Amino acid sequence: ILHKTKLSSLIAIMSFALVLSGCGGSPKYQRGKTTASKQVIVNTDKKMLGVKYRYGGTNPSRGFDGSGLVQYSHKAAGIKLPRTTSQQFRAATRISKRYLTAGDLVFFKTAVSRAVSHVGIYLGNNKFIHAPSSAKRVKISSMKEKYWRKSFPAAGRVL
Repeated sequence: ILHKTKLSSLIAIMSFALVLSGCGGSPKYQRGKTTASKQVIVNTDKKMLGVKYRYGGTNPSRGFDGSGLVQYSHKAAGIKLPRTTSQQFRAATRISKRYLTAGDLVFFKTAVSRAVSHVGIYLGNNKFIHAPSSAKRVKISSMKEKYWRKSFPAAGRVL
């Protein structure tokens, strides 16, 4: 009987410890484990190629604007990101263009009145995917194109 009591106590203590270990909760994303998350982001964006542009759009059935596409692909990777380009710019850690890796954010100044007004996801080799503008569709562009090269102020990393 004493043996069963000790065993029951031990099981109870271990169970309680296991429950407590989960109380703090872990974030959906942990810094340093970015490769898988970034790959989900890139793959999700690539599946959206050809989806129509829609100002304020946040899903493939109705269309995307740039920040809506970025938010959508991050959500697919379990990462909560703000909605607008300006908010995403503030949420990202600035990185030098030379340190860009696939899945990072690239910001552009396409409107005079704002520091940044367009965002896309970097794919590598100076390519990025984005929802360009009215009457167009999600596509891949080159950062070497004159328009994008001239309007590129910053890159950012959320992961």
